[in-house]
Amino acid sequence: MLSYDELTRPERELWDAFPEGRRVDLRTGSPEDDRVADGGRWGPERTVRAAVIAALLLDANAAQPGVVASLTLAGARISGPLNLAGAQISHPLWLEDCWFEEGVNLFGAETRTIAITGSRVPGLEAGSTRIEGRLDLLRSTVETGTVSAFHREISALSLTHAHVTGGMILNGATLSAPEGWALSAGGLVTDGGVFCGSGFVAHGEVRLLGAQLLGGLFMRGARLERPGPRGVALALDNAVTSTLEFSRGFTANGTVRLRGTRVSDNLSFEDAVLNGPPDGDGPALVCMLMQAVDFDLTLARPPSGTVDLRGAQVSYLHDNEHSWPDVVELEGFVYGSIRVAVAGERREAVGRPDSVAHRMRWIRRSPGYSPQPYEQLASWYRTAGHDDDARRVLLAKQRHRRRTLQPAARAWGRLLDATVGYGYRPWLAGVWLLLLTLLGTLAFGAGTPTAVKAGEGPRFQPLVYTLDLLIPIGGLGQRAAWYWSHGPLEWLSYLLIAFGWILTTAVIAGVSRTLQKS
Repeated sequence: MLSYDELTRPERELWDAFPEGRRVDLRTGSPEDDRVADGGRWGPERTVRAAVIAALLLDANAAQPGVVASLTLAGARISGPLNLAGAQISHPLWLEDCWFEEGVNLFGAETRTIAITGSRVPGLEAGSTRIEGRLDLLRSTVETGTVSAFHREISALSLTHAHVTGGMILNGATLSAPEGWALSAGGLVTDGGVFCGSGFVAHGEVRLLGAQLLGGLFMRGARLERPGPRGVALALDNAVTSTLEFSRGFTANGTVRLRGTRVSDNLSFEDAVLNGPPDGDGPALVCMLMQAVDFDLTLARPPSGTVDLRGAQVSYLHDNEHSWPDVVELEGFVYGSIRVAVAGERREAVGRPDSVAHRMRWIRRSPGYSPQPYEQLASWYRTAGHDDDARRVLLAKQRHRRRTLQPAARAWGRLLDATVGYGYRPWLAGVWLLLLTLLGTLAFGAGTPTAVKAGEGPRFQPLVYTLDLLIPIGGLGQRAAWYWSHGPLEWLSYLLIAFGWILTTAVIAGVSRTLQKS
């Protein structure tokens, strides 16, 4: 139990101010002397023991009637560990421009608003903590350190399974754990927004597995550096949130992983930079099984690693010329609309002269062959009323598939492609029929055939004879009445019969394929 007589002058000042919620400011007013980075040199006149702060928050000095007690301290060097693990704290804590010798332990505590702004803290453990209010670390530097005599943290800021009823403010903060987790917050629940912008920097992995960020996560202009041995800058797997905003200069030097994440509104990477792991061995963005309404991937420059969208579902996809790296995983990716920026406005990306060719190049960035990306793109074109573009996409799908087949099947595929465009260009059969009819009419018109029965049967008509050879079903009477006994015209008649069967078979196969949407 602390005695008032053993308190130092700054501690007595804080003790007396606490019941009335008054602020104690130990700063000198000189910018050079008040730099928090040099707080280790501050003397006894600016030093407050962490044990005094803990005692006040645990009601060692009762509040005055009619006022709200709170601990508000600025410009202090806080000596010793601030250990409030498991405590029930009914008073807000406001610390500004303070320098901590050791870490802060709030594990399992129930507390009010905690604001540690502009300060340097060697580790903050708040796992399983419930904060009725907000957590404010504005402009603070939190590093890995020791939060108790026996526990050295591998994470700078730990909020595993914590619940914050208000928001979290980390704007301008620096979280540093190059060999571990800058932020370890698996299972975190926040009712308000999480703000990590305005110069926020993380050295180490930001880990939010299974978090429920009901007010959204906003990392505008944030920088995620040195992701550690796993190469992951941000792990947000299986999280549930309203908004994810990684925009306005957001930079990730490591993998951004959103596997299984559900976003009820928008997910934005507008003007972001996704560099992927520093060694280049790993994806830049993983969104497998992710769900979002609005997905904005209009990046500032192309990602340096793979973008993985397998199984993702979005209603609106926004992209630009920088969105896609050399390798894009698209199998199972479902979208309702693709939009691009035109004259400063986002418009549906159909109707442009190079639309289909551009999207074909996009799909071909996906390794191997998968029919689903083609079918999804064709479905989008059909929904937008561009049936011709949809057929071009499906034709490209068949040509891509052909490269995976055995030689005989590839040969048959080339024949289907040349004759009827796999059923998506049936007019090609008409072109072939016209050319062969013209060839036969001219060739047979220059010769004299032999009658099967002299003086009987119809008069020889080169055009009708050619059509009779080309059409394998039924008969026009010419082929049964006339024949060529020798020479090139005999072989030409056989060739036209063969082409007739080939064209008929190709047309039937192509139409059947189209009807089956295979």
